[in-house]
Amino acid sequence: MRALLILSVLLMASAVLRLGTDVRQAVAQQLELQSDATGRERLEPENCQPEPGVAATLKALAKREDKLRRQEEAVEARAQKIRQGERMLARRLADLETTEAELRKTLAIADGAAENDLARLTEVYESMKAKDAAGHFERMDPEFSAGLLGRMNPKAAAGILGKLDPDQAYQISAILAGRNANAPRN
Repeated sequence: MRALLILSVLLMASAVLRLGTDVRQAVAQQLELQSDATGRERLEPENCQPEPGVAATLKALAKREDKLRRQEEAVEARAQKIRQGERMLARRLADLETTEAELRKTLAIADGAAENDLARLTEVYESMKAKDAAGHFERMDPEFSAGLLGRMNPKAAAGILGKLDPDQAYQISAILAGRNANAPRN
């Protein structure tokens, strides 16, 4: 029973509100018709003339708004150029990384080939008689001959050093002993 009473009060309040809104609209329309009938001009924004001080302020605000709009467009144009530059930079960076990876592969192949050539040359000199190999080592640059002797097994290297001129053997030995002197110890 109580719920029915509350529900009926709410429905009546809703009806009163709707009726009030409709009445307000009807009155506004009637006043508008009367205003048009008396021949008075309706107040439209283009018919309003602001006071001189307000007009100057409005004009200054319009100029300021136009200036800000142009600045905003310039900033947006710069931002667009920056985004375009970032995309180009990203593409170039990706290209550079690809090129670097290809270069690493090429260098690895070249290093492997050079290592294979040196290993083969070392085996050739190890398998030669010490006297014959010493003749070749005498004509080599001391740095290069020291590198080859350093790669050989100690017995073959000792045989070749023993057959070299003592001064040249000393020079090669000094190069071998000092080539890792500047390497870090820790």
